[in-house]
Amino acid sequence: MTDTQRKPHRHGKAKVLIVDDHPTLRYGLTQLINQEPDLTLCGEAEDVREAFEAIEEKQPDIVIVDISLKSSNGLQLIQMIKEKHADLPVLVLTMHDESVYAERALRAGARGYIMKQEATGKVTGGIRKVLNGEIFVSDRMAQKMIEGFIDNGSRNSESPLARLTDREMEVLRLTGQGMGTREIAEALNLSRKTIESHYAKIKGKLNLSSAKELFQYALEWKHHTSGSTTPPWTRTS
Repeated sequence: MTDTQRKPHRHGKAKVLIVDDHPTLRYGLTQLINQEPDLTLCGEAEDVREAFEAIEEKQPDIVIVDISLKSSNGLQLIQMIKEKHADLPVLVLTMHDESVYAERALRAGARGYIMKQEATGKVTGGIRKVLNGEIFVSDRMAQKMIEGFIDNGSRNSESPLARLTDREMEVLRLTGQGMGTREIAEALNLSRKTIESHYAKIKGKLNLSSAKELFQYALEWKHHTSGSTTPPWTRTS
């Protein structure tokens, strides 16, 4: 099925596909979406393969994607969706700090970025804005992006993390989860030598002098950016 054959908002409801590897979060989001008069869940997926099978079968009007996926990376999935289904909007809904990932997600092709800790109204409002062809980020993130535009991308105002490539960010994130070189190589389907090369580049960009410093930095960064608040739309009364 080609993009030109996709008809948005069939039967008066926009069809939403969720790509997230946490069943509890998918369930909560499903309940939230199906309570809305103009939205309906059309499918769920945990990884890239399932996502594209669902896109072809269900023909969604919007795809909601997490940054971290089962055996995959959400940023790569966004890029693949934009390459194969250019008119299909993607909204990121994730626990990952927007100050680190929002601009990366938008550059990859997403049309919006929402933290999972946001209230239900923000989530549904973000879905509708993206469906209407708008970009949706928090007011705080929008201000940061405007300031970055005014500064013309000055490196002086840029966080060291912003200098990392998407792949380097993924290596740093997995390191922060306590994974070693071999485990990261297997998770990303890369060689250990390639991971070690990424380590060297990360250390250089973050001004770290040893593997021990890199590991400690990754642990502290992961702890700082991991949201522990349960999304309100997953809570049961």
